[in-house]
Amino acid sequence: MSSTRPKTLTVSLPELAKMIDHSLLHPTMTDDDVAAGLAISKKYSVATACVKPYHILFAKKLLEGSSVLICPVIGFPHGNSTTEVKVFEASRAADEGGKEIDMVVNVGRVLSGKWEFVKGEIEKVNAAVVERGAILKVIFENDYLGEKEIIKLCEICTEVGVAFVKTSTGYGFVKQPNGDYNYKGATIEHLELMKKHVGPNMRIKAAGGVRTLDDLLRVKAVGVDRVGATATGVILDEAVRRGIGAERVEVEVPPFPTEQESGGY
Repeated sequence: MSSTRPKTLTVSLPELAKMIDHSLLHPTMTDDDVAAGLAISKKYSVATACVKPYHILFAKKLLEGSSVLICPVIGFPHGNSTTEVKVFEASRAADEGGKEIDMVVNVGRVLSGKWEFVKGEIEKVNAAVVERGAILKVIFENDYLGEKEIIKLCEICTEVGVAFVKTSTGYGFVKQPNGDYNYKGATIEHLELMKKHVGPNMRIKAAGGVRTLDDLLRVKAVGVDRVGATATGVILDEAVRRGIGAERVEVEVPPFPTEQESGGY
């Protein structure tokens, strides 16, 4: 797959900004922290501000007059709520103003191979969201999964017709051999695997590890439509420094790290 990666991209600053869901999801974030993050979202006119459900109305007020949409998260970050709770939470989020809803799959059921349950849950949440004028992004949490599970989830999401598949929450920590917990998030290899196994109309969101403009350009080059990021200002300020502005310009895609070097995007 690496041989098909483009060497250049034609981009503008507004296009790059509209690739970003500015993430405001850390459990310790205060209302003041979230307000500051919403100001950043508004300043750069990103695609969405990604918030916890209790911040939807708060975000709606502070984003008034901007083009930034509100993206609440459901069953976050571990996907362990019952289907009924996820449907209620997603419905309420859409009713309150969430236009894009990010939901975590039931990872335990995915790893158990209970595909009928997994598909049914995604179908029910997607239906609840779509009938309220919003769209659904389904979070896989790839750090917990093997290729077989990622491929099957891509196939299910294509069949159901959700808007996006998403790699990670950014909080899918896995115990390492030394006892520490860490995660990779979105890797180039997983993004290319997902691109290969979703339908032609499916969009892909990379989350966890997109921290620089180079990271953003690399994931865009492999077909990613959206990223979840906390380093929005760093990414877009660097774009300006490199001469990317309102008009589209051609830029080189940075070299890709090897699989061994990659810590995730």
